Amino acid sequence: MSRSQAILLHIAALVFLGGILFISARPEIYATVPVATNQIDQTAGVEITRAATSSLIAPIATTTAATSSTPAKKPPAKKAPVARSAPRPSSVPVAEQAATNQASRIQNPYSFSPFEFSAVNEMTRAALVNILCIAGSGDMRSITGSGIIIDPRGVILTNAHVAQYVLLSQSSDVNLSCMIRMGSPAIVRFKAETLYIPPVWVDAHVAEIRSQHALGTGEHDYALLRIVSSLDGTPLSAPLPYLLTDIREAIGFEGDSVLAASYPAEFSVSTQDNVYAASSGTTIKQLLTFDVNSVDLISLGGVIEAQSGSSGGAVANAWGRLIGIIVTTSEGQTTGQRDLHALTLGYINRDFTKQTGHPLSELLAGDIATIASDFNTNIAPILIAKYIGQLSR
Repeated sequence: MSRSQAILLHIAALVFLGGILFISARPEIYATVPVATNQIDQTAGVEITRAATSSLIAPIATTTAATSSTPAKKPPAKKAPVARSAPRPSSVPVAEQAATNQASRIQNPYSFSPFEFSAVNEMTRAALVNILCIAGSGDMRSITGSGIIIDPRGVILTNAHVAQYVLLSQSSDVNLSCMIRMGSPAIVRFKAETLYIPPVWVDAHVAEIRSQHALGTGEHDYALLRIVSSLDGTPLSAPLPYLLTDIREAIGFEGDSVLAASYPAEFSVSTQDNVYAASSGTTIKQLLTFDVNSVDLISLGGVIEAQSGSSGGAVANAWGRLIGIIVTTSEGQTTGQRDLHALTLGYINRDFTKQTGHPLSELLAGDIATIASDFNTNIAPILIAKYIGQLSR
C-alpha cells in the first residue's frame, strides 16, 4: 500500500465514524466574546483556566528553560470572517494547572541570524494568496479569505472555514466558483482544489454554512489546497514562491517579533476588485492552548489584519519561517480593539497527525497530485453531501 493510500484509508475511516456521530450530535455554537485572562504574578505567568473540553481555549504559563534544537462586476463578496469564543473556568486547582500548562522557549532555534523586517515581509507576501469564491445564485454567498503557499508545487495552507467553499465549488450541484489571486491589488492567477480538510471540523461546523459569521475556537480549523491550473496563462512548470514552515512546539514565544500578513477586506470599499495585501510587524502577546501542555494558538493583539478576509493569512517569524496562520479574533469596533489569534504550525501538524495517522511532512514529501485525487474521489463527496443536506433544508 502506498503512503498516500494509507493516509486516505485512515481519513476515510474517520469520515465514516464522523458521519455516524453527526446524525445524533448537535454542533456546538461558541460565544462571541474575548478570551479572558487574569494575571497572578510576574513569575507564575497567567492563571490557567483549563477548559473542561478540548474545544475551549485557555492561556498557558511560560518558562525560559533552554532546550537544544536544530534548524529547521458581480455580487459583492462576503469577507470570510474569523471565529470568536471564550473559555470557561474549570474546577482544576490553579497550582495543578500551572504545574501542567508550561511552555519552554527554544534557545538559538536556527543556525543563522534573523532577517531584516523588509526581507521577511518580501518573502511572506510573495507566497501570500487571496482566495475568492463567487456565488452565482441560491443559498451560497461569495467570500474572500487568505492563504499561504507552503510548497513550490502549489500547496496552500488556509483555514477550513475558507477551504469549505473551495470544496463546495467542486460540486456541480453548488453554483459557486473559486479562484486564487496574488499580488497587491490581488489579481486572478490560479484554480485550486482541496487537498485536505479535517472531516472532524466539517462535522462540527457544517450546520453553520448558512450563517453570516463563522463561529468557533479555531480547533481543527485548517486545510490544504492544491493549485491545479493557471487562469492567467502562467505556466505551472516553474516552482511557485512559497514560505518554509517550522512545526516545532513553542517555536514562537511571548515577546517574539513576528510578521502578520493577509488580505483584510472588512473595511475596504470593494472586496472583489480592490483587495490589497497587508502586513504588520508585531509581537506575540500570549500563548494559548485547547488542552494542556501544548501551544495551539498565539495572540497577536490589535493589528490591521484583525478583520474579516484575513482568515488563513500568514504569521512568520524573524527567520522567515511560517509559524502560524490567522484563525480568530475577539470582538471590537476597530482592529486596535481586537485581539488576533493564529493557529500554530505545531498544533496543525499535531492535529493532522492525529486525524490521518501521518505527519504533515509525509504528505508534502509524497505525490500531492495522487493524494489530492484520492481525497477528492473518496472523501470529498461524503463531506459535500453533508453540506448539500444542510443547504437543501
